[in-house]
Amino acid sequence: MRKYVIGIDYGTDSCRALVVDSANGREAASAVCPYPRWKKGLYCDARGQRYRQHPLDYTESLETAVRGAVAAIPADRPGEICALAFDTTGSTPVLTDAAGTPLALSPRFAEEPDAMFVLWKDHTAIREAAEINAAARRSDTDYTRYSGGIYSAEWVWSKVLHILKTNPSVAEAAYAWVEHCDWMCALLTGNTRPEKVLRSRCAAGHKGLWHAAWGGWPPAAFLDGLRPGLGRFAERMSSETHTAERYAGGLCGEWAARLGLPAGIPVAVGAIDAHIGAVGAGIRPGGRPRSMGTSTGDSVGCPAENLDGAVRGICGQVDGSVLPGCIGMEAGQSAFGDVYAWFRDLLMWPVRELLPGRDDLGEEIISRLGERAALVDPRESFVLALDWLNGRRTPDANPLLTGALTGLTLGTSAPMIFRALVEATAYGSRAIAERFTGEGVEIRSILAIGGIAVKSPFVMQTLSDVLGMPIRVVGYAQTCALGAAMCAAVAAGIHPTVGEAQAAMGVREYVDYTPDPERRAYYERQYERYAALGRFVEQQTNEQ
Repeated sequence: MRKYVIGIDYGTDSCRALVVDSANGREAASAVCPYPRWKKGLYCDARGQRYRQHPLDYTESLETAVRGAVAAIPADRPGEICALAFDTTGSTPVLTDAAGTPLALSPRFAEEPDAMFVLWKDHTAIREAAEINAAARRSDTDYTRYSGGIYSAEWVWSKVLHILKTNPSVAEAAYAWVEHCDWMCALLTGNTRPEKVLRSRCAAGHKGLWHAAWGGWPPAAFLDGLRPGLGRFAERMSSETHTAERYAGGLCGEWAARLGLPAGIPVAVGAIDAHIGAVGAGIRPGGRPRSMGTSTGDSVGCPAENLDGAVRGICGQVDGSVLPGCIGMEAGQSAFGDVYAWFRDLLMWPVRELLPGRDDLGEEIISRLGERAALVDPRESFVLALDWLNGRRTPDANPLLTGALTGLTLGTSAPMIFRALVEATAYGSRAIAERFTGEGVEIRSILAIGGIAVKSPFVMQTLSDVLGMPIRVVGYAQTCALGAAMCAAVAAGIHPTVGEAQAAMGVREYVDYTPDPERRAYYERQYERYAALGRFVEQQTNEQ
């Protein structure tokens, strides 16, 4: 009888459940469920850079996706469900009560955005991030050292500090915080008390200032210096963290009934989607998997002996966070697909005003733009763009930075602008690559994963031309869910190590892109223009 495992991938917009055969990684069934409240735009304010998700979106979509996937397993392929594991976006934390229940699940805070999960791309905590960075510089120990030397507004302590400072009623009710990935496995195993929750090394190390060098979380004295009482939050969490393939506990009876799964099957420790996607893509030391969706996540596993000190400007260097025995490093762009979506929505404004009910044209517009932009000779367009529409994540996090367009004329067309935006996202990717190599981290190959990588040859060819490197696109869109399934298989003891799970269950379908020599030479010059424009915008921003 087949042994199936379930990988559950929480993206920005939806939850996907993937059922795979643990012997070979073949997909048996899958199902996806959008978050109903998020889809309606509830609890968010794009102009205020506030993005919140209700915990009920996560639990309701989980039930729908898992039940749908299990029901879709073909009748002629019987088997048993043996384990499950999660990946989520991050840092996406929520404040909880003493039982570990998100505050938004109480009647008092059911409609309070500050009591909900604070999505990764929420930038309401810019001032608090600056306070953390200033405190770290004053401290005898720089607790941002292994976070690239700059703590981000996208990460947990900034977000928690912001809510505690600005919302007294939530602050009074809050006992602890928990990351989305940690809450899911805690909820399903019935161990939600903050002191008992198994914390993901991936999330804690890359987003939460956790590091073995100072014994785990920053000391209470440092956190209390940011806000009196903040140190208690760290004291209510175990200083031990766990890697994604670790057994977290058995599926509790309540959730076994809700999901229609056997009680007691293993649940693995959760992790962040980009890291688990790298596992699903088959990451090896020296490889740079890129998860390409609304934003990008670059994950690198580097043997510890190859590193000489911390890497500047990269968000996290954490032992075992990506691959066992390697220092996992993460970089990425705060907006990638979101840049293209912004331009699509800009063009859709008159459509929505004049042709109500024709939202279906949005996807047609983005598809047609890509086709026409691919035909534009970049040497005949003078448009240059910056990709910082949601700030800059790496290198050197700065959420205050904004996008820019220059070189516009009366002859500039929509496809020219779209091409410039695609080129800008590629230039931002190159800046990350140069920071890695400049810090002595060898990058021998690039593996691209995610929907954009699979769906847009134009974007991938442009990226290859700008980077001047071959790119291998994993020909399977669900590598994050597959990576989670691999971790589930290890947690269940089906495969002894992540490497052996990758060997047995890995993707073997690829599409390769190689740089065009002429365009590569052109983009070498254009990249210098991009860098110069970036320096100007950053200087102007810093002077404001």
